[in-house]
Amino acid sequence: MTVPEEYRQASRDFEAILVEVRDQAMLGTTHRAYTTLEAVLLVFRRRLTVAQGLAFADLLSVGARALFVSHWDCHEIVLPFKSPQEMMAEVMALRHNHNLSTPGAIEDVVSVLRRHMDEAGLKAFLESVSPEALRFWRFDLPAE
Repeated sequence: MTVPEEYRQASRDFEAILVEVRDQAMLGTTHRAYTTLEAVLLVFRRRLTVAQGLAFADLLSVGARALFVSHWDCHEIVLPFKSPQEMMAEVMALRHNHNLSTPGAIEDVVSVLRRHMDEAGLKAFLESVSPEALRFWRFDLPAE
């Protein structure tokens, strides 16, 4: 069996995501983009059960997947979704002395990651989680 392409190209693909986050958020360096990406993924992960988190991780590219599950305390209590301002404060709290994320960090990261994910699979997953999850990932909510 040959090595799957997503693993052979993992570093290149992850660097491309970091460059896109850097450019989208006008961060200046991929080091800053890394912290922003990590923080947004962490804020979202805190709102998922372990089973949901693993299902979500399967939707991410290899590098983003590794970052998403890194240092996960699977015994953490699942947090509710909060206001955009409160979740943005969580983003800024990660390495707060070195975090230069912009006020639009969640939207910037979501925009970039969605370009690297299967849109239908992501939407179906988020629909199985909650309307708040759909909102976090900037999907329109279905009309009631």
